[in-house]
Amino acid sequence: MDRIGFTLQQLLDAALHNPQLRSALLDTQNQKDPMDAFCRIAVQAGYPITVGELFAVGQEYSDNQCKSTNGGNPNPYDGLDDAYESFLAGLQQPMQR
Repeated sequence: MDRIGFTLQQLLDAALHNPQLRSALLDTQNQKDPMDAFCRIAVQAGYPITVGELFAVGQEYSDNQCKSTNGGNPNPYDGLDDAYESFLAGLQQPMQR
């Protein structure tokens, strides 16, 4: 999962410096399948990310937190971090030049 986190961070950095990429990624929120649209744009920009990887980011974090609890956590989290939504929140920062 380290690769996907690194790739998402690189994409975020690129989008914060490229208004067209930033706009295209933000516009995915209005698509019928936002995560698929997001991944297609990411791949076109040179950042290979799949929808499955976006889902897996939150799942792996939750699993690791449960395993790190002494004896295991019998009560997994009610929700998972949403990598797509977190990414878009990061794009809401002012543009850097």
